[in-house]
Amino acid sequence: MGIQNFPAALQPIIQQGFLEREFQQAMRSRLGYRAVADRVEFAVGMGETLTKTRAGLKPSVTVPLAPATNTNLDNGLAATSYGVEQFTITINHYAATTDLNMVTSRVGIANQFLLNATINGEQAARSLDELARNALFAPYFGGNTRVRTTLGSAGPTVAVDDVRGFQNVFVNGVQTPVGGAASMTVMVGVNQYLLVGVSVDNPTISSAPGGISGTLTFSNSVLTSDATAGNTITASTASSIQRPNNRTNTAQLVAGDSLTMASLLNAVATLRQNAVPEIDGVFNCYLDPVSARQLFADNDFRQLFVGATSANQVFKRGMINDFLGLRFIPTTEAYVQAHPSGGGAVIRRPIVCGAGALIEGNFAGMAQADVAPSDSIVSIVDGVAMVTREPIDRLQQIIAQSWYWIGGFAAPSDTTTNPTTVPTATNAAFKRCVMIEHMG
Repeated sequence: MGIQNFPAALQPIIQQGFLEREFQQAMRSRLGYRAVADRVEFAVGMGETLTKTRAGLKPSVTVPLAPATNTNLDNGLAATSYGVEQFTITINHYAATTDLNMVTSRVGIANQFLLNATINGEQAARSLDELARNALFAPYFGGNTRVRTTLGSAGPTVAVDDVRGFQNVFVNGVQTPVGGAASMTVMVGVNQYLLVGVSVDNPTISSAPGGISGTLTFSNSVLTSDATAGNTITASTASSIQRPNNRTNTAQLVAGDSLTMASLLNAVATLRQNAVPEIDGVFNCYLDPVSARQLFADNDFRQLFVGATSANQVFKRGMINDFLGLRFIPTTEAYVQAHPSGGGAVIRRPIVCGAGALIEGNFAGMAQADVAPSDSIVSIVDGVAMVTREPIDRLQQIIAQSWYWIGGFAAPSDTTTNPTTVPTATNAAFKRCVMIEHMG
């Protein structure tokens, strides 16, 4: 039969002349973000959104009970309560498929069925890792932005690059849209203002990964010296972002602002200030190969290994394990962003995570009988359903190989951990990760 009669996608894999009789393995992305997620089961019959409640702590008691008040039935004590906060997980349905014609596969030089299964599995794993990355990073960008357009004169509304972290404020542990009584203190330039409203641009023109550009409205006019393009805007509950050389926003980074051991140690210190639990004794640091290479060029880092280079596993393996309170996990899924001012420069973002930084909700009904009948070929692999459908076309020749996942990711907040309960804690709403921005 003529090769021209085959679908164009299959023609390259049909033997013509001499061709190796197996497919070569394609390069794969190095994954890792999903591993930091704590997995929970999303029970059947609970809708599409699950709200979880986390209890806080009560303040310490450092004043002794006065004997004169230790009377009556209450012993002079007033009942106190602890704070709570809520976060939600929304599940969605993700899927992809590949068709396999068994007749044409017999002509091919390699097992297309197994190849399709392998490629589907890699696609599913990479898709879930990117979903985990997106959910992990989004709140840790929050409350950190910059002025996009200089005000012509003092006024209450300022255009900003990213409104994430400014749209909601926690009221009694519940995220409430900013406005009315739900206001937020924000530093614009060098002065504080009270935020009372947020609007988003449609379409967004934010330069940040996943960013949402918009405007912030304050209760009083913002000075033009504060609302000058490029000035830093920081919410009182902003997530911690470490940058070299005391840069206060992404656009201020310049050539030479590389990843250093100091930035990493500052990130670890911030997590420990907030009493963030470790992951098997250390914090996970996800970084791309360029970030890792810059670290090895840092003088402070290199100084630790003077005279011991030949014996140390750090240099033998080219990566660090369980060192400086960190477990370094290389990934090629890290955000790489073009510098806001251009010039071909890019911004790289390692992130240091503690336990509980991310929650993965898996729908419990994925493999139940009414979803995956007993006579179907459905296998659950690492929480993902791999499906093989028998031929149902007229000639019974076309098999469908698919995968699907029903679930979602959420990064929980820690607003109840504050200086009242943990004296060293920061005011950040999200405390279990610290992002680092540097030039790359």
